[in-house]
Amino acid sequence: MASGFFAILDDIGALMDDIAVTSKLATKKTAGILGDDLAVNAEKATGFLSSREIPVLWAITKGSFINKLIIIPFIFLLKWLYEPAITYILILGGIYLAYEGVEKIVEFLFHRNKKGHEVVEESTLPEEDEKSEKSKISSAIKTDFILSLEIVIIALGTVIEKQHPLLTQILSVSFVAIIATVGVYGIVALIVRMDDAGFFLMKKSGNKGFFSGLGQVLIKALPIVIKILGVVGTIALLLVSGEIFLHNIDYIHHLLPENVLSKLGLGFVFGLAAVLLATVGKKIFKLVKS
Repeated sequence: MASGFFAILDDIGALMDDIAVTSKLATKKTAGILGDDLAVNAEKATGFLSSREIPVLWAITKGSFINKLIIIPFIFLLKWLYEPAITYILILGGIYLAYEGVEKIVEFLFHRNKKGHEVVEESTLPEEDEKSEKSKISSAIKTDFILSLEIVIIALGTVIEKQHPLLTQILSVSFVAIIATVGVYGIVALIVRMDDAGFFLMKKSGNKGFFSGLGQVLIKALPIVIKILGVVGTIALLLVSGEIFLHNIDYIHHLLPENVLSKLGLGFVFGLAAVLLATVGKKIFKLVKS
């Protein structure tokens, strides 16, 4: 009995070693998409009232965990039933990411500057603020779903290459998915609370000395960081979508070289087409409805 017990412990130890090694390899492979994930989600989690930043971020984080709870079993089931379907889903997801990226560019280039009284009027409508917040959370969770899908698929591809047993594959992919969520949204939480940390340092130091200066730097840096994240997040959306098209559409894969310009160009072209189709579709729907 003792020998049987120790044999079980030995098997568990070997399994944990396999999971650790495989998870490390999968995390390395997904490092690039995790960087893009961070940029995109940090940009989407900013722009809220200070009192709403953490509740909003927590709502997005919960949505991200739910996304991964849906994606992991779905991908393993799909792999077993019809593996090529994963590629089609990735391409559709890439179109959505490209659409979001180009939509941000169009909004930036053609948005109408609002006058002061319009901003005041809007700020006096809490139901509109709540609706806008829910819309932004929903958009962030949808984007996270596509990014999570790619993370899970890349991680799965890594464990399949090593021909590990199914249990090791499931546990390794799940571990990478959890680390991705905790890591990305943990860093995002630190970014969006920079100003609060700055005020805290200034208060504790009595507005004197090194820590007071550091607090002022954090407060002044936050708007700059948010603007940078807006730009980086948009570029990341186009890069990720372009990479999906480049790797999963054979014609494009053989036609274009694999570099940053190709990925950006593909993301922009597909995104522009998606925005134009969506705009025309909305106008047709309004005409039919009226």
